[in-house]
Amino acid sequence: MTTQPSIQPSDSTGRIARSAGTVSVAVMCSRVLGLIREQVFAGLFGAGFAYDAFVVAFRIPNLLRDLFAEGALSAAFVTVFSEYNTKRGPEDTWRLASNVLIFFAIVISVFTLVGIYFADPIVNLLAPDFQSTPGKTELTVKLTRIMFPFLLFVSLGAVVMGILNTKGKFFVPAMSSTFFNLGSIIGGLSLAWLFPRLGQPAIAGMAWGTLIGGAMQLLMQLPTLRQVGFRFLCACNPFDPGLRRILLLMLPATIGLSATQINIFVNTNFAAGCIEGSVSWLNYAFRLVQLPIGVFGVALSIAIMPVLAKQAALKDLDSLKQTFISSLILVFSLAVPATAGLMLLAKPIIRLIFEHGAFTANDTLQTAQALTFYAIGLFAYSAIKVMVPVYYAIGNTRYPVIGSFLGVAANVITITLVIDTLQHRGIALSTSCAMILNFLFLGIVLYHKLARFPLGYLMKGIGKIVIATACMSGVIWGLQRFIGAWLSGSLLLQAAGLAVLIGVGVGIYVTGLQLLRLPEFTLLTGKLVQRFRRS
Repeated sequence: MTTQPSIQPSDSTGRIARSAGTVSVAVMCSRVLGLIREQVFAGLFGAGFAYDAFVVAFRIPNLLRDLFAEGALSAAFVTVFSEYNTKRGPEDTWRLASNVLIFFAIVISVFTLVGIYFADPIVNLLAPDFQSTPGKTELTVKLTRIMFPFLLFVSLGAVVMGILNTKGKFFVPAMSSTFFNLGSIIGGLSLAWLFPRLGQPAIAGMAWGTLIGGAMQLLMQLPTLRQVGFRFLCACNPFDPGLRRILLLMLPATIGLSATQINIFVNTNFAAGCIEGSVSWLNYAFRLVQLPIGVFGVALSIAIMPVLAKQAALKDLDSLKQTFISSLILVFSLAVPATAGLMLLAKPIIRLIFEHGAFTANDTLQTAQALTFYAIGLFAYSAIKVMVPVYYAIGNTRYPVIGSFLGVAANVITITLVIDTLQHRGIALSTSCAMILNFLFLGIVLYHKLARFPLGYLMKGIGKIVIATACMSGVIWGLQRFIGAWLSGSLLLQAAGLAVLIGVGVGIYVTGLQLLRLPEFTLLTGKLVQRFRRS
């Protein structure tokens, strides 16, 4: 293409934004409950021996979940299932879904059994320095064996989520992780209270709570699956063309995601070698940065994938480019101010949420420093969530693989250079550097693959976002010094101070974007005004 079409937000942008908004509400509920879950851990166990062991133990099945369930499997399945749903009849579509569910239930069950059997060497490989603390490795192995079946529940849940998203159901599957957190909190707390009376460590109760939460995450989606007309067909054919296409799509994605898991492995290994509590500080900080990633990046990724898959199936490249650019601007309009807010308010946010019980003032300081470095890469992490589905839609899955391994190289080099000086903060910084390099690579390649999408339009939108964010940051910085005493006072004063800072910041930012007339933002506000008037 030699000419550039005029890119303006369209009805597809509005539909994506509405779907993403629905998902965001559900994800926000999940993330808030996730923070409550982390508050429970912080109050009961602080940052140290027991929670370090839990984080590493949960990370092992979680690595495989990211690899197979919510990453490669989910994206590959949605791509093929959307095509079947668009071009084939219900019989073929439901046969494909049933075949995928049965096949992966068998394969992941085998993975789970192997993981339980080899838990000891896996833990020693991931966190060898735990051996220097008596009993820490043994506790980690015990917790790993308890939580490994979590992988099966969330993998099947990811397939069900893909079916529901393709059928236009976003809220219920997005709410499923809320039920995971509910199960983890209620089941975990109950068992953590009971287990010490039975001679078992309290942290083991939280591990069983995680397993209960994983089962609830799958089960709560099943009634909606029935409502969309799903018919289970007892068909297990590993040579089915649809299943083979999913596996072929998964292969490069799995290789690419394995790079991310290598980064997690490297980071965990380095963190386990830092002073005790480093694993916990990094985990608490990353939980906070996952809130905007989930609400903005993941929500838009879930909403955009079925739209892109349909546009690619219809060979409508112009619409696909328009969808991508508008979605990317929406991500930046949310992630950039969130980055500034987290960096400015890291310490008071962590003090309010976590500094209770066993979680000390030093834990607050160390976690806040990690959060600041994680926040640097937030915009890139969120944008990648929108960019990767575009590669799936156009059938170029090898580039996300290359980008991921470039990220691994950046991560390892950065950690090696800064770990002695920055300790756990260096690990957070290296993660951000890896994400930014991956984002730049994917953006440059996609610019050429999409016949040079209108970069000027994108940069103009980003410029408006940066100006509005700068105004917001200046006001928050000045106001924070004016009400600084609130942020170190009683719990009520801390909450009031943060509410004032966040409320004023959001008001300044929204007003700024409205005055600068960012098209995607004015489209959303216009639709909100219309809905308000109708109601």
